[in-house]
Amino acid sequence: MKALCWYGSGDVRVETVPDPVLEHPKDAIIKITSTAICGSDLHLYDGYMPTMKKGDVLGHENMGEVVEVGSEVTNLKPGDRVVVPFNIACGECFFCKEEMFSLCDRSNPNAEMAKKAMGHSPSGLFGYSHMMGGFSGGQAEYLRVPYANVGPLKLNNGIADEKVLFLSDIFPTGYMAAENCTIQEGDTVAIWGCGPVGQFAIKSAFMLGAGRVIAIDNVPERLALAANSGAETINFDEVDVYDTLMEMTDSRGPDSCMDAVGCEAHAGGTLDGTLDALKTTAFLATDRPHVLRQVIMACRKGGTISIPGVYVGFGDKIPIGAAMNKGLTIKQGQTHVHKYMPMLLEKIENGEIDPSFVITHKVPLEDAPEAYEMFKNKEDQCIKVVLKP
Repeated sequence: MKALCWYGSGDVRVETVPDPVLEHPKDAIIKITSTAICGSDLHLYDGYMPTMKKGDVLGHENMGEVVEVGSEVTNLKPGDRVVVPFNIACGECFFCKEEMFSLCDRSNPNAEMAKKAMGHSPSGLFGYSHMMGGFSGGQAEYLRVPYANVGPLKLNNGIADEKVLFLSDIFPTGYMAAENCTIQEGDTVAIWGCGPVGQFAIKSAFMLGAGRVIAIDNVPERLALAANSGAETINFDEVDVYDTLMEMTDSRGPDSCMDAVGCEAHAGGTLDGTLDALKTTAFLATDRPHVLRQVIMACRKGGTISIPGVYVGFGDKIPIGAAMNKGLTIKQGQTHVHKYMPMLLEKIENGEIDPSFVITHKVPLEDAPEAYEMFKNKEDQCIKVVLKP
């Protein structure tokens, strides 16, 4: 089959690789009909995620048609259309029973590797390094899905791929991030990062009762899309973010603040951001937590910080003293996608939201290397790329 393979920083190639096969009775094989490039894929593309190996198949936003199932998969059959969560969960461990699926205790075969870096292992992830299980991703023609009796969400109607594909990751991620803001009716929520996750977080914050959403970015088309969803916007290239937020909130600060950017935050003309960029370029640091610092400093006293943005290692000079003395609550983590998929599918089916609003480009899988460059550099007004094998 054809698949997009990683070979190093800035080097991905569409190659012919062996077709996946059933390796366990709970496996399924799906033929990919749509997959997408995620902002967190750029952390792999840019070389910040450790334990990648040459030839690894990327992609964790996947859906398609079931072509084969293992003997213990009774909920699916060949011909079913499914959306696949980006994280892999057994459904039986302590964490899965508590609906914390991204913390599954059993799905990462390389758990010991992750424990050395984090103290404990999260769940396995599709196409996201060997520390996260070494599973092949779905930017390919076919995908092996472990624990298929638990993960894939079956679609019972002819709804278009583009409306449901993002149930695999970015819609649940934006929704859980907004939920983690503990929004009270009428609250003001500030969201750093207007990429696809930020866009879904904006929509979700309003769904959960926010009175105001303030969106922060410097890409005009992203800010325009955020404004179209009802957000007030700040271009961090034009104004000081902290000062502007204080002006907009009578000096109190937003009730909750969200870092939907993560480890590759842009400097925004600031000294700390510039130092972050220099250190990561010289491989003296793994993360650029410029946005996280801003989020902590701007959030009102007693407020809540939500972090859906991906971090991979160690952040420097994070103002933990400010967070403690201001009494901030910090909620974060990989998304428990399995928990949110059925509920969010219902919202799509009821017409409350059409997730395809973020799609700007649909390209063949063969054009994926060029699409990665376009997405990374925000060329051609690119916000979200869907790949069609």
